[in-house]
Amino acid sequence: MHILLVEDDPTVRSFVLKGLKEAGHDVDHADNGKDGLYLAVGEKYDIIILDRMLPGGVDGLHILETLRSQKNNTPVLLLSALSDVDDRVDGLRAGGDDYVTKPFAFSELLARVEALGRRGHNETAPETTLTVGDLTLDLLSREVRRGGQKIDLQPREFRLLEFLVRHAGQVVTRTMLLEKVWDYHFDPQTNVIDVHVSRLRQKVDKPFETAIIHTVRNAGYILRPTQS
Repeated sequence: MHILLVEDDPTVRSFVLKGLKEAGHDVDHADNGKDGLYLAVGEKYDIIILDRMLPGGVDGLHILETLRSQKNNTPVLLLSALSDVDDRVDGLRAGGDDYVTKPFAFSELLARVEALGRRGHNETAPETTLTVGDLTLDLLSREVRRGGQKIDLQPREFRLLEFLVRHAGQVVTRTMLLEKVWDYHFDPQTNVIDVHVSRLRQKVDKPFETAIIHTVRNAGYILRPTQS
């Protein structure tokens, strides 16, 4: 599942991230309320794990209430050191689907996440295909086609293209690619992005009449069916 973890405690965040990734899940994370709200509203997730008390001027309940006001029904599991009945009731009434108090056993957290995931998948069919113009990505078979022609990509190239497709029409920055495709939360000062984008263009753009991956000077990259 694609999961968002919003947790400011570095020890808890690292512990949960490691466990979720080992369980096979794709995890984005934020350490403050402002960034957590940005991701929660702007991305599509199967589950959101949300700490109630967050820095950044935006707490967990505000994020939750914002999502529900926008008719976003992504299952939300609240994490909190606040264990009083009234605190749990407040979280659930704000739109939370489950509530886990700290400290907790990871095995219990994982079981609750998986239960919420099953509930969510029963309500809506999972997205298995992404399409932009004549480009299609099958997320199950990992097959890529453009104009009906199959394109063979390496795993990292597929992840890079998937991220660009999910953000089609938007400028994707170097920092975004480092964090989401390479899982770097710092700039290693290498040309790894340039090399992979160049390889991707050789396969996705060069054999075709129209390029869809474009460089935005001093900003990053953008994927669009035709160049404006």
